[in-house]
Amino acid sequence: MRALRFDRFGDLQVLGLAEVPDPAAGDGEAVIEVKAASVSRSDLVNIAGGFEETTLPRIPGRDFAGVVVDGPPDWVGVEVWGTGGDVGFTRDGSHAQMINIPAAALARKPERLGFDEASTVGVSFITAWLGAVEAAELGKDEAIAVFGVSGGVGAAVAQVAHTLGAWVIGVDRVRPAEGTPAAAIIREFVALGGSPQEAASEIKRVTAGKGADVVYDAVGGVTTPTALASLAHRGRLVVISSVGPPTVEIDLVELYRNETRVYGCNSTRYDLVESGARLQRLAPFFDSGDFRPQSIAGRYSLEDSVDAYRAVENRVRGKVVICP
Repeated sequence: MRALRFDRFGDLQVLGLAEVPDPAAGDGEAVIEVKAASVSRSDLVNIAGGFEETTLPRIPGRDFAGVVVDGPPDWVGVEVWGTGGDVGFTRDGSHAQMINIPAAALARKPERLGFDEASTVGVSFITAWLGAVEAAELGKDEAIAVFGVSGGVGAAVAQVAHTLGAWVIGVDRVRPAEGTPAAAIIREFVALGGSPQEAASEIKRVTAGKGADVVYDAVGGVTTPTALASLAHRGRLVVISSVGPPTVEIDLVELYRNETRVYGCNSTRYDLVESGARLQRLAPFFDSGDFRPQSIAGRYSLEDSVDAYRAVENRVRGKVVICP
C-alpha cells in the first residue's frame, strides 16, 4: 500500500510517500481501508519532534474513517471511525491506504456523517469531552467560558457544553463565522486582544459579577492570566495547550482564596481502545444532529498530502482531509 511516512524529525520536507507492506489482522486486530483521514495540528507537532514518545520510522495521522476489510467476521464491511493517542506516535497512523488497529478499538461511524466529516471529529471532540465532562464535570445551567471558541476544539467544547445544558460564553480574537456550529450556540461573545483584565471583566459582567463556573482554555499560556481572572468562586480551569512561553506566573494567594481548581487534559494519553470507547458515546449526538463537525476547508489525495499539511501549517480555517 501507499503511505505518508517520515524517518526523521523536521519540517514538512521530512514527509514522503512510500510503498509499504499491506497490514494484516493478527489475533485481536482489524484492518481498516482508510476512506478519509484528517490532519490536525498535533500531526504537525509530531513530525517536528514535539512528542518524545514517537518512534521512527512512522506513518503519521491520528483521526480516520473507513471500512473494516480484515478482522473479526462480524465487523468486516462495517463503516467505522477512530482516533487515539498512540496512533501516529508509537504505532503507524492513518495517512495511508490502510491502518491496523486493535479490534477492541472498533467503533461504528455515525450514519449521519460521511467518511470525510467523520474523520475530522476524533481529536477535537475527545479533547473537548475529556476536559468539559470528565475533568470539570460541567453541569446544567453552569456558565462556561470557552477560550479559542473559533477553533476546532473550542467549537467542540461549545457543542458539548450546550448539550449538557450549560450556557456558553465564546472567547476568541474573532467571533465564530456565521453558520458554524459554535456561532449558533454561544450566548455571549467576548473578544481577546486588550489587557488580560479587560476580557476577564467582560466575562464577569455578562455573568452578573459572578464569573464563569468553568473556563475551558483551548489556547493556554498567553491566555492563562485572563482565564484565571475570569473564574467564579470555586471555578474550574481546564488547560489543554500552551501558546508562547510554557511557563506563567500565578498569584497563589488569589488561587487558594478563590478555591480555584485547575485540570490539565492530554488526549494523547488515551490510546485507540480508550478513545474508541469515547467515540461510541459521542456517536448518538452526531446522529441526532446535536453535534456537528467543523466545515472541511480542503480535501487532498495521498499524493498531495504534504500540501494538506501545509494548509494546516498556514492555519486554514476549517478541517483538512486526506482521502487515500
